[in-house]
Amino acid sequence: MAEAEHFELAIIGSGSGNTILTKQFAGKKVAILEQGTFGGTCINVGCIPTKMFVYAAEVARTVRHASKFGVDAHVDKIRWSDIVDRVFGRIDPISADAEDFRRSRTPGTTLFSGHAEFVGPRTIDTGTGRVITADQVVIAAGSRANVPAEVASSGVEFHTSDDIMRLPELPESLVIIGGGYIAAEFAGIFSALGVSISIVARGEKLLRHLDQDISEQFTTLAQAKWDVHLGRTLAAVHKTESGVSVELDDGSRVDGSALLVAVGRTPNGDRLNVAATGVELDNDGRVVVDEFQRTTADGIFALGDVSSPYLLKHVANHEARVVRDNLLRNAWSGSTDELVRTDHRFVPAAVFTDPQIADVGLTEEDARAAGHDVAVHVHTYADVAYGWAMEDEEGLCKIILERGTKRILGAHIIGAQASTLLQPIVQAMQFGLDARTMARGQYWIHPGLPEVVENALLGALRA
Repeated sequence: MAEAEHFELAIIGSGSGNTILTKQFAGKKVAILEQGTFGGTCINVGCIPTKMFVYAAEVARTVRHASKFGVDAHVDKIRWSDIVDRVFGRIDPISADAEDFRRSRTPGTTLFSGHAEFVGPRTIDTGTGRVITADQVVIAAGSRANVPAEVASSGVEFHTSDDIMRLPELPESLVIIGGGYIAAEFAGIFSALGVSISIVARGEKLLRHLDQDISEQFTTLAQAKWDVHLGRTLAAVHKTESGVSVELDDGSRVDGSALLVAVGRTPNGDRLNVAATGVELDNDGRVVVDEFQRTTADGIFALGDVSSPYLLKHVANHEARVVRDNLLRNAWSGSTDELVRTDHRFVPAAVFTDPQIADVGLTEEDARAAGHDVAVHVHTYADVAYGWAMEDEEGLCKIILERGTKRILGAHIIGAQASTLLQPIVQAMQFGLDARTMARGQYWIHPGLPEVVENALLGALRA
């Protein structure tokens, strides 16, 4: 075998890992290893294309519900192929250009297109017939969609978030296995575009990882719009003349034209033979990292879905910035005084479903379990002026405070523009602004929708 080529830095994964290569790395000899489409999950099959579909779905939904405002309107036609082309006609060239930039226009950088696997300490089989070594390595290999054995072995055609957005045509009906955020987002998209939705979830509520009030509200709304089967597990999947039939554990069946599997994701650390380089995995299969994003092996960092419990692009990007800064320092010198730490204290998240959901901090249940003396208030969109204008009967904002200090422990919003409304609360928590100062220390535009946050804060202060 030919002698391994040596690099100063090797990055496994071209998503957030690719963002590490800022001007500080100019002139360094760098290897990027990517077995899939360049750019990773977010740009190609994750947050960006899904939100472009979400917006199209919101337009269709607005038209369908226009009559309650005295505007008679209807959707003449859903041009699915045009929706798909609008999304991927923009995204695919971005991915292709980014790949070309790293392959042909970044001096000192070599892109290996193959399945990377460790074969020794900081030694990587690139999957292209070449083996490389590196002074430092970043594992940013992401995660993959879970597929239950009952589906994988059935011989029935199914889809995951990787390919559901590229269907050649809209199905008449869609069966979704799963009750988490991926299931909720695609249910919202396809239902707004006229597809009949059935959801099968093993939990007694949808989005059960959320605050109980939010999960219950969303579940109630979902049951009114979709065919929802809760507390059920998958027994078998069968092909039918019209599509697919999903057999549940109680013997009932759910039929549809197409099947979407959305039961979570698995980190890709188990596919890299990390034991060969001294990197440990935890019980959930994630690469073990410390607060500096260092793994258990000298010279190797990890970031994003492969190591983080937060399957969120903004978290992966934050971790990439931490890794970038620590790559430029002597991260294994024994002293950590100059190293940058990851800050996971206040990680916000959003579910772009119908209606939108966003949250940050502790749920009420977790806050009480942690021993906090809490004050809680829920304020509905319908109780602020802009909510009247929207004729909103679904939205609410829940604030959880520490009673004595008035510190904001958590915020949970379900309703229109939830992700936008949450951001000022994230800022307040990050910079130590208590609820009283936030609520009364600034003007709130009247009659803007953020007044629902203001009133939720004031209600929690009175609770």
